Amino acid sequence: MPESPKIAQLQRRLSLSWLVMLVLLAILVFPVVRQWLSPGVTGNPRPVTARGELANFEKTTVELFVTASPSVVYINTRAQVSSRWSRRVFEVEAGTGSGFVWDKDGHIVTNFHVIQGASSAQVVFDDQSAWEATLVGSSSDHDLAVLRIRASSDQLQPVLIGESHNLVVGQSVFAIGNPFGLHQTLTTGVVSAKSRAIQGPSGRTIDDVIQIDAAINPGNSGGPLLDSASRLVGVNTAIYSPSGASAGIGFSIPVDTVNRVVPQIIFSGEYEPPRLGIRIDEALNEIVAARLGIEGVVIVGVVPGGPAQQAGLVAASEARDGSLVLGDVIRKIDSSEVLNLNELLTVLERHKRGDTVLLTVAFEGHERTVQVTLE
Repeated sequence: MPESPKIAQLQRRLSLSWLVMLVLLAILVFPVVRQWLSPGVTGNPRPVTARGELANFEKTTVELFVTASPSVVYINTRAQVSSRWSRRVFEVEAGTGSGFVWDKDGHIVTNFHVIQGASSAQVVFDDQSAWEATLVGSSSDHDLAVLRIRASSDQLQPVLIGESHNLVVGQSVFAIGNPFGLHQTLTTGVVSAKSRAIQGPSGRTIDDVIQIDAAINPGNSGGPLLDSASRLVGVNTAIYSPSGASAGIGFSIPVDTVNRVVPQIIFSGEYEPPRLGIRIDEALNEIVAARLGIEGVVIVGVVPGGPAQQAGLVAASEARDGSLVLGDVIRKIDSSEVLNLNELLTVLERHKRGDTVLLTVAFEGHERTVQVTLE
């Protein structure tokens, strides 16, 4: 007798139920079976291997960061903008950078380009305390600026000052800064090269720059470059990168330059290099060099009573027909050639007021040497 449709439907449901139960049973039993088939396998974490002490170079790096990081600050700048509709003036965030404590008087050193165009700046320490800063002065030729905050001396831990003239290629260096706004970031590397030249914000060339391979990114500008003794050896200022991020080529202003420029900025609000007491004209110098094939710096005028006049240097003059009559043309300062105005200023900045230098000057096709005391 044929089965009724209801009985057939019931049998299908029972078969489906058994199938589901078998699948569930397999899921539950499989781990146990797998464990039987794989003796010794557990889901427990592996035991931790004792690490032991840090290597000596690691201890040095850790100690360096602990020592130097309280001296490093985060700088947030703001700029004033005006509304065309309401004619109101208000401040907006302009940029960020790094800096470091110079002394117990609250002076903070950073790059000029970090604060360029800013109307105000805030200095933030590693403990997140924030201070409004005032601008003491700057030197765009060296890409350096000095701010000041009114923090207590307990808050201020000046960075240790080192030297840069005796750095050697391959020497370890350490950078602390705030790349992309990430506070207190440490990167390490070596001195890749010395005596590089980069262009500063003013268009002047900054010489004797240190090239490093420690990672430098936007936000590191103005932060310290340190040696393994936690001493300042440079101020991180620029990177060479097609993408704008670190490509392993960074540049740092040498501390020997910083230690010459910053004290003057603190004292007078600006940096004034030693002077020869001469007047020069860059445009005129280029024209004369091109037309007459003369290499050197043309003296356009001498300051009355200044070092150049006392040394007997002769300035250019104008003939009756309006033509230029050349006087002395400076060719060298000591052993350094000065073939243009930029080179002249660069060499002068290696000296200080009161130094006596030996000038090699050309006059009517003949060269002579003259001693000049810089003022």
